Amino acid sequence: MKKLLTGNEAVARGAYEAGVTLASAYPGTPSTEILENIAKYKEDIYSEWAPNEKVALEVAIGGSIAGARTLAAMKHVGVNVAADPLFTFGYTGVNGGCVIVSADDPGMHSSQNEQDNRYYAKASKIAMIEPSDSQEAKDYIKEAYKISEKYDVPILYRLTTRICHSKGLVEENKRNDIEIKEYTKNIPKYVATPANGRKLHVIVEDKLKKLEEYSNITTLNRIEWNDKKIGVITSGVAYQYSKEVFREKASYLKLGFTFPLPKKKIKEFADSVEKLYVIEELEPYLETEIRAMGIKVIGKDLIPIIGELNPDIIRESLFGEKTQTVDKKEDNIVGRPPSMCAGCPHRGLYYELSKKKNIVVTGDIGCYTLGSAPPLSTMDTCICMGASISAGHGFNKASEVSGRDVKVFGVIGDSTFFHSGITGLIDIVYNSGNSATIILDNRITGMTGHQENPGTGFTLMGEEAPQIDIVKVCEAIGVRNIEVINPLNLDETKNAIDKAMKTDEPMIIITKYPCVLKKSTQSEIENYGLGKKSCIVDQDICKKCKMCLKAGCPAISFDSKIGSIIDEDMCVGCDVCLQICPFDAIKKVGE
Repeated sequence: MKKLLTGNEAVARGAYEAGVTLASAYPGTPSTEILENIAKYKEDIYSEWAPNEKVALEVAIGGSIAGARTLAAMKHVGVNVAADPLFTFGYTGVNGGCVIVSADDPGMHSSQNEQDNRYYAKASKIAMIEPSDSQEAKDYIKEAYKISEKYDVPILYRLTTRICHSKGLVEENKRNDIEIKEYTKNIPKYVATPANGRKLHVIVEDKLKKLEEYSNITTLNRIEWNDKKIGVITSGVAYQYSKEVFREKASYLKLGFTFPLPKKKIKEFADSVEKLYVIEELEPYLETEIRAMGIKVIGKDLIPIIGELNPDIIRESLFGEKTQTVDKKEDNIVGRPPSMCAGCPHRGLYYELSKKKNIVVTGDIGCYTLGSAPPLSTMDTCICMGASISAGHGFNKASEVSGRDVKVFGVIGDSTFFHSGITGLIDIVYNSGNSATIILDNRITGMTGHQENPGTGFTLMGEEAPQIDIVKVCEAIGVRNIEVINPLNLDETKNAIDKAMKTDEPMIIITKYPCVLKKSTQSEIENYGLGKKSCIVDQDICKKCKMCLKAGCPAISFDSKIGSIIDEDMCVGCDVCLQICPFDAIKKVGE
């Protein structure tokens, strides 16, 4: 049976058909839907959200050593978090097959960088596979487990945003029930001490030689002969773009197994064509290796190294042919930057922070990063998951040394706090810092699409779970000043911030209110007074002062003749604008 599936759905289906027993991940766009779809096969696959990518990979490694086929999924920057176990795993190898999915993000659709994770395979000395569409995403992952177990090696399975989210027809098959292998204690293989590691490194290099031999014969690397005047070496979604540009006017070496590279096949292909192009997204990974073989190619000297490719970009880069498009009038295009949703519980906090002088707000990865956008503009840094707390501590200590009088607030989400914020907080307490940490607990993992986390009370598979108490975690670390507030109550929020401004020791402010888009539980509806309500502007009272616009709410607009206008279809009655209005021109309705 064929179905229309995204690449992420296809990977999940492939894992199911391949007999995977265990899967772990931390949600991160564009990889999130892989585990969400694997969770649908909970009768056959145990799946979980891990606190972070390092833990997810370590769980997968443990399951592999136990003899199960396992999978760990993450976005490209998540591999940075998981790099520590990854490099050691390259030495120890597997028992049951293990696939690590890296979903790269060319064009930075939802990421802070566009690193090319193909280099991770080479650096960690593990095999790498790259599908080009949804059908391959399913089929290649089944092949990946065979390779993993045959050559005793983990597989880096590199996707990109376009593969993850584009749909294609996929033929589904039955599950191949793979029995979990026997586990035999093997200290020299699995205990990575220096003495064992030195011997394992020798074995790894031998594996790579065998894997290169395999790369030259596997059907994952195939030649499509057409006109031999032009040859194209490509991989991933760039293969699809190349086919659109050259069609039957070129021959193709389509690489699906991309580390180790099939050097023999590459040379044979290069010798058979007159002009050779290498077309790949982001870094010249393939190009550099091919040039090192002494083969002349055309690649990144013409094709952009920055951003996501498409057929139009390739066509213009190589041939100077510009595709005709509808002319757009730039002056008439209104900028539509992303903004926090109407009713977002983070808005009240940022509004109160925006009024403070002499503060620095170190931010983090999540919906709350949007607090950096106008009109709130209340964020000074955003580096990586968890850095708000530790970078804030560093900023604070440097300021103390220089005599700078500034209060530092680190802003981090609940899921991100569990991911990598706890250790930063330990650092502050241990080293006598006095920066304030604001943990934005919106009761869900928001930006990636509402995934459960250790604080929500449910697992990925929908089972009830203990809720990790953030207050108790902070108390256990040694924080004595902890305030739990409703961030939509501006007086309450202001008082907590004022208290933090005056304290000379670490302080935690926990803003606790559900994400406005969250499907709330009955207890949340009752506890937080959620329901159908909204705010309206009494135009007879409105003085057109525009104070309400400083909240940055997308439900509020302004007409120079009428004054402020609230879109009742967008408004959820969060009251922030009502509290800001100095003339009581905003009223609540629907209570």
